[in-house]
Amino acid sequence: MLHELHIRNFSIIDDITVEFEKGFNVITGETGAGKSVIINALSLALGERASGDVVRSGEKEAVIEAFFDVSPGLFSPRNALFFKENGIDISDGLVLKRGITPQGRSKAYVNGAMVNVQRLSEISGDLIDVHGQYEHQSLLSTESQMDLLDSYGGLLPLRRKVSDIYESILSLRQQKHTLTEKEKERSRRLDMLRFQISEIDAAQLSDPAEEEALMDEGKILANAGRLAELAHQAYESLYASDASCLSSLSAILRSIREMAGIDGSAKEALKSAEEAVPLLEETAYFLRDYRDRIDFSPERLERCQERLETIKGLKRKYGASIDEVLSYKDSAVREMDELLHSGERLESIDRDLQELKLNLTGAANDLSAKRKSLASLIESKIEGELSELSMPGTKFSIQVLQEKGDDTADGFSATHAGIDNIEFLISPNVGEKLKPVAKIASGGELSRVMLALKGIMAKGDKIPVLIFDEIDAGIGGRAAETVGEKLRSLAASRQIISITHLPQIASRARNHLKIEKKTKGKRTIVHISRIDKDERTAEVARMLSGNISDTSLKHAQELLRKTGK
Repeated sequence: MLHELHIRNFSIIDDITVEFEKGFNVITGETGAGKSVIINALSLALGERASGDVVRSGEKEAVIEAFFDVSPGLFSPRNALFFKENGIDISDGLVLKRGITPQGRSKAYVNGAMVNVQRLSEISGDLIDVHGQYEHQSLLSTESQMDLLDSYGGLLPLRRKVSDIYESILSLRQQKHTLTEKEKERSRRLDMLRFQISEIDAAQLSDPAEEEALMDEGKILANAGRLAELAHQAYESLYASDASCLSSLSAILRSIREMAGIDGSAKEALKSAEEAVPLLEETAYFLRDYRDRIDFSPERLERCQERLETIKGLKRKYGASIDEVLSYKDSAVREMDELLHSGERLESIDRDLQELKLNLTGAANDLSAKRKSLASLIESKIEGELSELSMPGTKFSIQVLQEKGDDTADGFSATHAGIDNIEFLISPNVGEKLKPVAKIASGGELSRVMLALKGIMAKGDKIPVLIFDEIDAGIGGRAAETVGEKLRSLAASRQIISITHLPQIASRARNHLKIEKKTKGKRTIVHISRIDKDERTAEVARMLSGNISDTSLKHAQELLRKTGK
């Protein structure tokens, strides 16, 4: 339910908080007191379009916040997933917030998390419907009309079956399209794949580290002469020449040994020098062998370079590494196998599609027949409801039509929802043609149509909050009492908020809110409060006669007693 609405710096509203209750709520007040401003503000919090002229003169921003007590199971899978992915906890309620600047810029928030206005509208669509002269009306979309009809008639499981079959058909069609496109160039593609596989196989790639090893070897071969020269120079200096390092070290050792014989403190130095000799000798042997082992082979260098070019060429075509080249080959082998057997696969897909088409035809026709039967039942009920709501002679029809196509065996076009296009049609005036409900001009008529629909189809509609504005336009007397009773009856299963001028409706509400326009200093402000007992009697009396008198008070008391208030 909508628990609280906070409005600040909006139109003629300075700063007010409106608290609503479960069941039936009404808002009343003098003409021009600002009742519709409340609904305008709420509509913005629900995601309607905003303009800068709604900001109270002289203020920097208008802010509207709507707090809802909600159940997580109320929301569509799409919105539930959004809450989960964005870490929005709704266990303690949901706050929809909208801020608008005089320049027309707006920001939207859900429990403090910034969202776009489209997302705000989608979330609020699970919570509330505003019926009247405003746009936030789910029943005006043909998609919602179909959802409502199917939900009311318990047809959603059958519709899901149709949707699953249709989804399988779409998947197979996509596979067939892909295979068919490949089939058009099958020969050329097979030749290309054979060439690519052969080219990769010819390279005999196996070791992912081969390229790095070849580069290291090539570097050595390209510098073989210099390496041999450096090894020879180092060997001569370390061992072979008369003035070699090891020859000098021998003389050094003799001196240190004599020193150690005289002074024991030189023994440690002697030990270090003696240990250096075998290390230097080992280094000398390495340098000699390395020099002798270096083989400058132009042929081997050329082979290394050619092999590297082969690998680089394959990498340019098939991947950034040897692993990727080999992976490409595996993919090419699979594709070639698929193309070689594509004819068989296409035949199999065609058989599956034919079977699914028959299944879709049966399920979709079953769903369509149930919809038509349900539509006929609902039409007469709604016409009866509208007659009681001061719309006698109104014709109402639920149009269930199909389009020609090849999705089903009997020649109809289909979607995930079946073969039907559903739209609610109405003719409020005798002699006029039936027109889509969405094209009804009168806000009062539209509200009464929605009231009739909601009353008849309540069990199929999960939206917990309904707001009716202008529902009393053009009615009075017995019809007004009927509207009041229907609103009170509807409020047994959801929250109803109605702006009304009729005492017959106001007297039946559980929570009565009175709105007044006052002057504070040099500014006009709006004040709203819950009224009860004597205040409520006085307000109903004013609504009855336009002023408060003993007669109107007595009439008001009688009306409130009659409705149990």
